[in-house]
Amino acid sequence: MEAAIEVRNLGKRYQIGGRKEAYGTLRDTISSVATASLSWLRNQSRNSRLQEFWALRDISFDVQPGEVLGIIGRNGAGKSTLLKILARVTYPTEGQADIRGRVGSLLEVGTGFHPELTGRENVFLNGAVLGMKKTEIQSKFDEIVEFAEIGQFLDTPVKRYSSGMYMRLAFAVAAHLEPEILIVDEVLAVGDSAFQKKCLGKMGEVAHDGRTVLFVSHNLLAMESLCDRVVWLDRGQMVEKGQPGQVVSHYLETSYSPVPEQIWRDVQTAPGNDQVRLHRAAVRPMNGSPTDSISVRTPFLIEFEWWNLIPNTYLSPSLQLFNDQGILVFEAGQVDEPTWQGRPYDVGLYHDTCYIPNDLLNDGTYRVVLNIAKDQATLIHREDNILVFEIHDSMEKRAGWFGSWNGAVRPILNWETELLERDNSYSAKEVLSKTS
Repeated sequence: MEAAIEVRNLGKRYQIGGRKEAYGTLRDTISSVATASLSWLRNQSRNSRLQEFWALRDISFDVQPGEVLGIIGRNGAGKSTLLKILARVTYPTEGQADIRGRVGSLLEVGTGFHPELTGRENVFLNGAVLGMKKTEIQSKFDEIVEFAEIGQFLDTPVKRYSSGMYMRLAFAVAAHLEPEILIVDEVLAVGDSAFQKKCLGKMGEVAHDGRTVLFVSHNLLAMESLCDRVVWLDRGQMVEKGQPGQVVSHYLETSYSPVPEQIWRDVQTAPGNDQVRLHRAAVRPMNGSPTDSISVRTPFLIEFEWWNLIPNTYLSPSLQLFNDQGILVFEAGQVDEPTWQGRPYDVGLYHDTCYIPNDLLNDGTYRVVLNIAKDQATLIHREDNILVFEIHDSMEKRAGWFGSWNGAVRPILNWETELLERDNSYSAKEVLSKTS
């Protein structure tokens, strides 16, 4: 069977530094003839200041029709660049990628939407871009609206949508307008857990119908359950491709180095945007420092310091904790109103502390994701893997057991055993006969 996607020696190079040259007019071109030598010297000087950066280099693989291929790697590994090349958003510097079939892509929230058009109008616009007839789009329209759960906002311009509404509609359009190849980047992180589950189920349906899916995600559990094969990228290079369980296991063994504390002293360059900026993040024992070790018996703190840059606003910081299998162990945040001491947040530097009790988490590697939302609805900043830390095993409370404990959590719960009947006059066989 002919492959749906063939990638051969693919590479993408960017130039860092220098200044973008303005487009020249005909007059500029004619006048430049007289100063050709001087222009050449200037260009040589400018080019000497440029640095080359290869976002991808020497990538090769095939994807068969009906196959689900997962792509994993740390931030900056080249995953999104690869998908943009396959979606024809950008062109490769070297190599080639042959795509056989109509492509539906979801690379960034709202990609392909016109902000001034309503949700209804954008559904038809996206369908037209995919080459579908109006009757084809109308036959899928009700399914799209039901899946996206935006019925009452269907005739509202999408520029007024929250990021979650954008996400739901964009995925619904991409998945339901029957592309032969569906390309999905890590935008599912915007949706809630129920919507993520629905999206994963829909991608499974798409693949079952014989269509091809390319899927980038940090959710490694979803990778293992959904994908037929997985490609692991690191710094633009392909490290491994093969069975999901094997590739994910090798990736986890090498991908996360401990990051118990990060500090950004310059608010102008710190992670964030014109609404919030980060200052510090740390994980430490209750009465210790970020350099101290944490065991399953250690109560510890997760701390964040961040600048609010918007006066008189309502904010909700929260964290997500993932284990080394990519499973979301829990999400924690404020349970009260999104205020500071009963009033909106003022501009300033804030400190948040999350208290984690002892005897809750199992031993292993954990990653922390920080989310900051505005008005309890709009995610304004997400910082993936802001902290990475180890929880070590302890010989306490083992009762003679020296094997590993299964599960994401390892709580010590109240457990009672009581004798219901004591009778030494019966043999074991007679007791079993009596109770049966």
